[in-house]
Formats: sequence, C-alpha cells, structure tokens
Amino acid sequence: MTNDPLLQPFRLKHLVLRNRIMSTAHEPAYSEDGMPKDRYRAYHVEKAKGGIALTMTAGTAVVSPDSPPAFGNLFAYRDEIVPWLRRMTDEIHEHGAAAMIQISHLGRRTGWGQDDWLPVVAPSPMREPAHRSHPKAAEEWDIDRIVGHYADAAERMQAGGMDGVEIEAYGHLFDQFWSPATNHRTDLYGGSFENRLRFPMRVLRAVRERVGPDFVVSIRMAIDEQLPNGIDTETGLTILRRIASEGLVDVVNVIRGNIVNDAVLSEVIPIHGMASAPHLDFAGIVRAETGLVVFHAAKIDDVATARHAVREGKVDMVGMTRAHMADPHLVRKIELGVEHTIRPCVGATYCLDRIYMAGEALCIHNAATGRELTMPHEIAPAVVPRRVAVIGAGPGGLEAARVCAERGHTVVVFEAMPWAGGQVRLAARNPRRKDLLGIVEWRVAELDRLGVTVHYDTYADADSIRAIEPDVVIVATGGLPQHPELEAGDDLVIEAWDVVGGDARPTGDVVLYDDDGSHSAMTTAEVLARSGVRLEIVTPERTVGIDVGGLNLVPYARAFNETDTRITLNQRVRSIRRVDGRLAVELGSDHTAHRSARTVDAVVVDHGVLANDELYHALVPHSSNGGEVDHEALIDGRPQTVVRNADGRFRLFRIGDAVAGRNIHAAIYDALRLCKDL
Repeated sequence: MTNDPLLQPFRLKHLVLRNRIMSTAHEPAYSEDGMPKDRYRAYHVEKAKGGIALTMTAGTAVVSPDSPPAFGNLFAYRDEIVPWLRRMTDEIHEHGAAAMIQISHLGRRTGWGQDDWLPVVAPSPMREPAHRSHPKAAEEWDIDRIVGHYADAAERMQAGGMDGVEIEAYGHLFDQFWSPATNHRTDLYGGSFENRLRFPMRVLRAVRERVGPDFVVSIRMAIDEQLPNGIDTETGLTILRRIASEGLVDVVNVIRGNIVNDAVLSEVIPIHGMASAPHLDFAGIVRAETGLVVFHAAKIDDVATARHAVREGKVDMVGMTRAHMADPHLVRKIELGVEHTIRPCVGATYCLDRIYMAGEALCIHNAATGRELTMPHEIAPAVVPRRVAVIGAGPGGLEAARVCAERGHTVVVFEAMPWAGGQVRLAARNPRRKDLLGIVEWRVAELDRLGVTVHYDTYADADSIRAIEPDVVIVATGGLPQHPELEAGDDLVIEAWDVVGGDARPTGDVVLYDDDGSHSAMTTAEVLARSGVRLEIVTPERTVGIDVGGLNLVPYARAFNETDTRITLNQRVRSIRRVDGRLAVELGSDHTAHRSARTVDAVVVDHGVLANDELYHALVPHSSNGGEVDHEALIDGRPQTVVRNADGRFRLFRIGDAVAGRNIHAAIYDALRLCKDL
C-alpha cells in the first residue's frame, strides 16, 4: 500500500488502470509496411514491463488510403493489422498494462506523393504550412466514405485487443471541419457552428455504434487552438460538452494550441529551454468544467511535476511520453523507491526531430529505446569480471563506464578536465540548453552508485594506462575543432567553441561561417546574436542548420529574427585578409565563379570536429586486437574476439567522436552496444 498519488489505481469504465501514469499517442515510426511488427511491439511492451498503467499506441493510425503516412503511421484501414495488434496487446496485457490506440484521417497534414498517390483532402483547399500539400475540398462522397472508414478502423482496433480508441482532433481532418480557421465551406458541412460539427459528429456516432457502449473512446482535442479565427476555450468546451452529453466519448486528452508550423508545434510539444508543463493548469480547468476523465501530456518530464498534476486534481492520468523514451522503467523505479536512478528526459527532442530527418524516433541518451530487440534496458552481469580503463568522461565515456560497471567489471575513468561532460558541458553554456547537463549528471551519479573510480584533471598517456594493467581500454577522448578549408586567412578565424565557452567575445560586425550545419554552429550563432553583435551566418547549404531538426530550429530562428541576423545561403567563405584593422572576407559559391565581399570585425568558423585520436594510436601496438572492431559481431550482439597481436596486453576500442565527428546519441550507442557484451 502507498499514499503516492501516482501509484493509486484508476477505474475507466471496464478498465482498472494500475496507476496514474501513461504514455500518450505518438508515432515513433517503427512500423513496417504500415504494421506494428516486432520492433513496434517490443517498444510498447518494454513500457508495460516497466510498470506503466496505459500505453497509447500510434500517433496516429490512419483510417483511409488517402491519408498516407506522414511519419511512419500504422495502416488502420487494412485488415491485416488485426493479428499484429493482437500479438502486441496480448503481450502488453500479460505485463499488467492497458493499451489504447489513436486513429485519424490526417486531412491536409500529409503529402500526396507517396503510397497510392491519391490527392490530399481537407474541408477547404487550404495548404498546411508544415506539410505543404495543396488539398482538394472533400466532396460529399469523400465525407461519406471517410465516416465509414473511421468506424471500420475502430472495429479493427477493437478486434486487435485494444482497450479503447482515441480520435485525433487537433490539426487533422476531424477538427479541420469544426474549426473556422480551416473550414470555409458554404454547404451543409460549413458555415454555421452546427454545420461545422456535422462531419465530426457523424464520425463519433459511427464509431460509438460500431464499438458499443462499453468500449473506451477518447478524443485528443485542442480545446483552445490559440488562433485568432480558430476554436477558443469557450467554443472548445461547448463542443466537448455536446459530444460528452451523447455518450460519444469517455475521455478528453487535453491539448492547447495548434500545429500548423514548427513554431506553434513547439508550444504544444515544448523542447528544452521552455517552461515545464505549460498547459497543465489549463487541463485542470477542462476537468473542472466538464467532469470528463482527463488525460494530458506536454513536457511533464519529471516525477515531481507528474505527482503534483495528479495530487492537485489537474488530471486523472498523467502522460509522461518522452520521459518513458528516456526510461521505460520509470514507474517501477518509483515503486521501488529509487526515483533518483530514473534516467531523465532532458527535453532535447531528438526523438521527434529524427522522425522527420531519418524516419525513426530515438532518445538522445537512451540508445536502447526503439532497439529493444537488440539493445538491453537492463544490463546483464558478465561471466568473467574484467578491469576496464575508460579515457574521457564525455557522454560516450560515461556510458561506457556505466555499462561496464553494471556488468560487474572494475572500471576506472580518466578525464583531462576537472569535470565530466565533454562537448555536452560546452553546449550547455547556452543558457537555453542547460537541461542537456542531465545527460552527464545522471551518469556521474550512476558511476558513484556503482563504485566507479573517476580521476579528474588527469591527463592519461600510453605509459600510465599500461601501468594499471587493464584488460580492456576504451578511448572516448572526443574530437577537437577543425577549420573549414580557406584559400587564405586561416590564422584570422575564431573557433566556435571559444565563443560558446566564453574565451572569445567578438564585437561589431561578425560573420559566422557554418560549414557543418549542426547544433554546434547554431548554438554559437544564438550566443553571438544575443550578445549584441551584428551577425551574418554564411553557409554553403540550401538551408540554415541543415542537420538540426525542425522543432530544435525554432528557438534558433527566433533568436535570429529578433536580432535581425542576416542569413546567407549557398555561399562559402573563400578567403580572409586583414585590411586597416578589420577583416576583408571574400564569399563564393559552389554554383558559380562569382565572388562577393564583406568587411567585418571577426570571422567565427564551425567545421565540426576531427577525432582526438593520438592516445588511441599510441596504444594500438600494445593491444591484442590492434583496435580492430568486428562489425558483424557488434551488429549481431556478440562479444568482440579479434586477435591481431597475441602478445598484446589488453583489448582496445574507441567510441564516439574519438572515431569520427558524430553526435551525442552516436557516442552513447557506440558505448552501449560495445560494452553490453564485454
């Protein structure tokens, strides 16, 4: 028995949910052929193993062929989805959790040039900025068939063992009809309030009739679209009362805002540097005004905030969706009284941005999420304990040390700086990104819990490493800044790291030459812009911050807009010369021989990093494997057994940027998949 509000059961119609924590509908893009196959199933089952009460799948499962997947959506319009769903829900239920699924027609929030190449439909022919398709206005026969598709899809979800369905009603076809911002029709489905509700009400009635009165039906609804000509709070509550009075929905999953572009989407799904739980009080108002069961999730990423949400009656079930990507065993750790060991969500939103950039959601610092079939969330002990030396306490080195210690190995870490963190600590010098330190702080705390020895302010060389007689050496020394190639003036540039670190404070007119397109350059640009310089960002790419996802680009773009920063695309800095105490900068393009000139006070450059691998190469002759990694064994999850030098005294590996410049997730993934089998 416990008095913890989060651990109290909750009855929802026929369901008794074992606690108050859920993950809300989201699409990790793990589907295969539109089906929730093994990878998709394992991702949700892991949360059930971890103690969650309810996992909401799909975000969203599409009900019609002319709603093609914009982000790896499931195909709720195909009969073959039913057995895949059944296998997933059966296993979720076996571990004591409930499962629901969100269904929708995306309307204009998708693209036409994929799958069956059908035209996108919407209430009115208005393009959504985010997905850019020009839709056709839905005809009456479109409306009739889509209403039927919703009911068919709900029936399939029920047959697949789901405990309920959720209708998506923020930014999709369903609510595009009832919002005056997106419905400009003049027929029976447009104009008056009653007409605009006609299609959504038909859908809800058809779904309820098909699934019956005892099946849970939720609506994830933007009660207030926060648009000048959209649905306001009063209207949203009126709609909600109407549909609840007919028994059409049992739950409202509260949303506030709209999602037509990245800027407003970031207010609905806040990223790091933004306020925690910004819409929680609003959800509490909806609960008080309607009496409906309320679900809600929006940057509720820590247990204290979640506990407050339930204790104060703001919500009935609190959504900790991204927090479960960081740690799917979050609930079990609360139950065991070890909240301090929960891997924190740092709000980096690598998960969402990667869906659009690379077609899969991944947590920035949990490399097992989405890889449950091959990567462990809990580390198994090794048969034979070894002595492991890790050089470097950046994210990769810390993860390597953590995993090895969990395996039962004796681990010692050497770090040249007086603190851990590597480039993460540098990135966190931007005040808006300080939450990234959670990646480091959690691992430092875990190393302390596991009894790992860490030597700070200690420069390790080959002799000192050999002297401790390790069985395994892992080099995680990161990378060092490298300059882009210039025709002249390489000695006149300032490195981006020096700006962010505070060692360089340029003033006046500044060019930032971004020849990398990553967060490093964008963070540097934001710091410069906010410092008061007159900034011009020059990049050879077709867009600024090309390797930064849409949600993360929003605060950078805001900083550039508010400071009148100039952005110059498709240009390279070719040369720099000192003239009369200032710098003459020549720009050129890959597309033409034309050159242009700037006169500035400073040029800051970012060309990524070059592996800091001197120590690694010094250790190679003394190692048994010569630093070689068996890639097939690494991918298959087998131990490394390469022997190139029978006289070698230890096995040697390098990870992260010490191999080549990549990112935080790559370094942590390197560490996990190598060390889980050591």
